[in-house]
Amino acid sequence: MDSIWYKTVDIPRFGKISGDINTDVLIIGGGMAGILTAYFLQKAGVDYILVEKNRICSGITGNTTAKITIQHGLIYDKILKSSGTEAAKMYLSANKAAFNKYGEICKNIDCDYEIRDNYVYSVDDRQKLENEMAALGKIGYNAEFCRSTELPLKIAGAVKFANQAQFNPLKFIASIVGGLNIYENTFVRETVGNTVITDSGKISADRVIVTTHFPFINKHGSYYLKLYQHRSYVIALENAQKLCGMYVDENKKGLSFRNYNDLLLLGGGGHRTGERGGGSEEVRRFAKIKYPSAREVCHWAAQDCMSLDNIPYIGRYSKNTHNLYTACGFNKWGMTGSMVSAMLLSDMAVGRKNEYEDIFSPSRNMIKPQLFINGIKAAANLLKISKKRCPHLGCALKWNESKHSWDCACHGSRFDESGKLLDNPSNGDLPQRI
Repeated sequence: MDSIWYKTVDIPRFGKISGDINTDVLIIGGGMAGILTAYFLQKAGVDYILVEKNRICSGITGNTTAKITIQHGLIYDKILKSSGTEAAKMYLSANKAAFNKYGEICKNIDCDYEIRDNYVYSVDDRQKLENEMAALGKIGYNAEFCRSTELPLKIAGAVKFANQAQFNPLKFIASIVGGLNIYENTFVRETVGNTVITDSGKISADRVIVTTHFPFINKHGSYYLKLYQHRSYVIALENAQKLCGMYVDENKKGLSFRNYNDLLLLGGGGHRTGERGGGSEEVRRFAKIKYPSAREVCHWAAQDCMSLDNIPYIGRYSKNTHNLYTACGFNKWGMTGSMVSAMLLSDMAVGRKNEYEDIFSPSRNMIKPQLFINGIKAAANLLKISKKRCPHLGCALKWNESKHSWDCACHGSRFDESGKLLDNPSNGDLPQRI
C-alpha cells in the first residue's frame, strides 16, 4: 500500500530521455537528495540534468516519516567516542545548517511544515541517555533530559531537542520541482568513464552525482562492504493519540511516533533486509493494545542504508574518482541527510570548498566493527544455496512472505514475485528461466 504522502498530492510528471545528451553535471536518482541537489545547481546557474529510473520520489523519499531534526538517535556520544569532539561539533553544525535551510525554503511554500519537539527515548537503558546528555554538553548543545513523556510507554527516560520540525515531503517536492531539468523513466544501465548508458540514449557529463539510495557502481568505493539496509514499517491510524512531539526509540528495533493532521504515524518492526523481524504485524499488535479504538488508514514500509559509523557518506565516490560523487548511508535520517548532501555536493560540483567535506568523506576510515559483520553476512549468503540469486553480487535471495518479495540480506536489493526490481543496489531484474 502507498504511504499517506501519496494520498495528499500529485507529483508533477517529467518526460523520458530520448537520444544522446551532453551536460556539465548529471544527477542519477530522483529522491530528496537528488532533487535538492538539482534545486541548488539550478539556482547557481549550472548546466545539469537529473535522471530517475521510475517516477521521482517513488522510492524511499515517498515512504519516510519526514521528521526534520538534528537529533539522530544517540549519535553525538557515538561520534565523540569514535572520532572526537571536533567531528561531533562538525556533524551538529552541518545538520543545523540543513535544518535552517529547510526552514528558509518551507517558509514560502505549502508543505505542512510544523515546529515540534523531538525526543529520543529508551525503554530500559537510562545510562545511554545520560551518556548522550554528557556528550551534548561537551559540544555545547543544550538538550533536556525527560523522565517521562506523553507516550503510552514506561520508559527509562528521553533526550529532548526543542523546536525541531515535521512536514509532508511530497508536498515539499511538488512545490520545488517546477522548472527543474528532470527526466523520469530513464534507467541507467551502466557507466563508462563519464558516459552513462540508459535504455534510450547516452548521457555525457563532466561530473556525475549518484543519489540512488545505495550506490550501484561496484568498481569504486566498496559500498557493498560499507553499507547494509534496514527495513521498517509504518501504519497510519485514525482515532489514536494526538501528540505534541515526535518520538523515536534509541533501539533500531523500537517504535517511532509522529502525527500528521489527525493521524498517528506509528513505526517499528525493524530488521535487516532479508532477515526475519517483527514487521508491520508487530506495530499492529502494539496499536491494538495501546490504541484499541484506532482504525488503520494505510500502511507502508521503507528501508534505510546504514553506514559503518552512523555518519552518511557524502562526497567523492572514492579517492580515485575526482568527477564522480555520491550521497548515501543516511541511517534513517534522510531528510537532514539529503539537505546536507545537496548543500555539500552542489558546492563540490562547482569547485567550491565546503567545510564539511572531511567528516562526510566516503573515503574515511573503514575499520569499524560493522564492517566485519557486513563481511560475514555477505560471505554466508554467497555460500547459501538458493533457488534465486541477486544479480548485484550473487547473494542468495530469501522469500519474504509478508511482502511477497525476494529480498537480499547482503545489500538489500528486493524483487517482486515475477523478478522485477523493487529496491537497488541491483541494477536490473532477476533473469528469467527458459
